[in-house]
Amino acid sequence: MKHRGRHRRRRRGRALRATLAGMALALTAAATMISTSQATDADDPGALKPLTAAADTAPLRLTEHAVPGAELDRLTASMGPAVGVGAVLADPDGALKDADDCTDDDRRALPVEPAVTTAYCWPERDTDGWRAGAVTTSGDADEDGRWGPHRVILSGWTRSSGTPAEQGLARIAFVAADDDRAPRYTWALLAVPEDGGRDFRGLGSDVSGMVWYQDKLLVTAGRGEGGALYVYDLDRVQRASVDARAVGRVPGGWSAAGARYVLPAVASYGTAGAGAPRPGGIALDRSTAPDSLVAHEATAPEEEGPTRLWRYAFGPRPERGALLRTDPVEVYATELTDVRGVLAHRSDWYVSRAAGAPEERGTLWRQDAKGASPVRCGADETYRCWSGPATSLSYWQATGDVWAQSGRMLFALPLAAVDEALER
Repeated sequence: MKHRGRHRRRRRGRALRATLAGMALALTAAATMISTSQATDADDPGALKPLTAAADTAPLRLTEHAVPGAELDRLTASMGPAVGVGAVLADPDGALKDADDCTDDDRRALPVEPAVTTAYCWPERDTDGWRAGAVTTSGDADEDGRWGPHRVILSGWTRSSGTPAEQGLARIAFVAADDDRAPRYTWALLAVPEDGGRDFRGLGSDVSGMVWYQDKLLVTAGRGEGGALYVYDLDRVQRASVDARAVGRVPGGWSAAGARYVLPAVASYGTAGAGAPRPGGIALDRSTAPDSLVAHEATAPEEEGPTRLWRYAFGPRPERGALLRTDPVEVYATELTDVRGVLAHRSDWYVSRAAGAPEERGTLWRQDAKGASPVRCGADETYRCWSGPATSLSYWQATGDVWAQSGRMLFALPLAAVDEALER
């Protein structure tokens, strides 16, 4: 039975890739209509520039602030026993749609080149008023790509409409990816304990970067949060007992802005000084020893650059030691601006760049100490081949796939395909 199921998935995968390849051809045809001026929209950024001076590295030094265990225990005692990832996956809110069932408008968010091999879209009814953000997977959490028996994708979203109190709320979807048929998902609100664990508030942040490492989830923090990263324990998911738009303790129990689950933060990391660069996108790199977290600087669209990229090593964590080592082990500058996603694998850094306008596509570059190469597409070899609104990148080492999210599309493509497109 196990082998027959695998063959069915392979046949389905081939059919899906054929469908997506057809979409890519249509998008490539559209790309040939892009003007020659857009084909050279970004000058060659050249090689990464190492930054080693203390003035460049010291502001990136991290300070860890742990939420006292007594506060977390008090919150758990009031809300009820925490549940794990498996329990959340078994209690879905809805299902994603296969790419061929998605609207043309949604599919336009897919890259032109390289062609995606897996793609789904989110239902409009469940994401209206929310902006898609970062993606991480159980491929980050563990080398075998699973969390227990499950393959899981975590998808981040930020509230973009509603009342002032609702705008900026952050939530994640736990997506069951055990097979490729209509993955089901469950929402959980990202929260921060307050009043000594007697209450919680919503995390107010664009979810521009996420990494799931072992049992912890690291999430980028917005400027108003006063930190660089927040840390969540995936063994401490709490149930909300009241379905309401409010957040925190309410008459009759606990509310999570309509979500049925809550993740309270267990720690945060701050950088040195109010003017220190904040991480925008983050990603896990398992090609280093020890494993490391890479980040790109969060910048405003109008900033001219350069943009900083850097790396923190994960700690050994004996008996609950520090998750991250506090000093960056590498810091670079890239001449690319409007950076929205970053990956690092071996000596290569992959950097996605946002589009200049909503209707335009973004670019995807590979940089190292020697130079830079863009993905090209279309008859005029334009660089604008990537998804315009795409956010972070996440590499699933066990499968070789890169996952990303753009608009309402959640998609994957092999890292090998990215390298092939870069070498043309």
